[in-house]
Amino acid sequence: MLRFKADYRTIAYMVATTGLLIAQWVIGYVHPVLFPLSLFMAVAVAVIAHNHNHLPTWKNRTLNTLTDYWLTLFYGFPAFAWKPTHNLNHHVLNNREGDYTITWRVTEGNHFFSLMSYPSISSFFQQTPIKGYLKHLRVKDKRSFWLAIGQYAALAIFVGVALIVDWKKALFFIIIPQQFALFSILLFNYVQHVHANEESEWNHSRNFVGPMLNLFLFNNGFHTIHHERAGIHWSLTPKEHAKIEHHIDDSLKERSFWWYMIRTYILSPVVPSFRTKSMRLERIRQEEEARRREGTSQVVKEEQVLA
Repeated sequence: MLRFKADYRTIAYMVATTGLLIAQWVIGYVHPVLFPLSLFMAVAVAVIAHNHNHLPTWKNRTLNTLTDYWLTLFYGFPAFAWKPTHNLNHHVLNNREGDYTITWRVTEGNHFFSLMSYPSISSFFQQTPIKGYLKHLRVKDKRSFWLAIGQYAALAIFVGVALIVDWKKALFFIIIPQQFALFSILLFNYVQHVHANEESEWNHSRNFVGPMLNLFLFNNGFHTIHHERAGIHWSLTPKEHAKIEHHIDDSLKERSFWWYMIRTYILSPVVPSFRTKSMRLERIRQEEEARRREGTSQVVKEEQVLA
């Protein structure tokens, strides 16, 4: 029933995530081990939602629909929303003008405050394509429209009933992990694109190629190949990344996610060499210089003609 055997890991994560919620609800307090683990699994759920959106986990349509609903409950947002915001927008424009998830909307800087503000700003602007997509489905695809509305309803009922039963448990074991998942996946998008060159064939994305991140988060660090071939299964991305790695600038290949985060967003204010250099701004600068040179050359030619 699975498209790829590697997704036994996906199913194991889904079972473990569900089990963690049940275990914490029964225990009834914020466990020093289980709660942090549930936050990590929430991030993994966000990655699973991303993967399932690009290539459905199952061969069976009903199982894929049920997975959409499970992801909605644990991710904290309707799973269908990936299509208008991610597939039909981000993957088409890839951090260029018109991409609702652009990293340079407010500032061209790459610092702690831009990092922390990006998820809220990006999620606000992503509501526009979601609304437009729902309007489209209501007219063109009634079945998909009602499945999408059903995801909103299922999420509202799930969280609402949990709050009625025990609001403290609902807050710590459901709502906080959901919000952590939503925040984290948007943060990932930011660090994977900020200060890259959105117009470049190969340097449009930052890659985190270290083994630990990719082992536990379904190879999510290999981002350039994901944009080049969005439909390939996550288990195949390391092999495909190796084929194009030589095209990618070394500054966009990070061994450690955490070292990148620490040096860029904590240490860089006092260690200038740790600050990232914007390939986007450098491209714009070069384009402006080329236009000025072209303009100067044209003026010289005109003066020579007049002389």
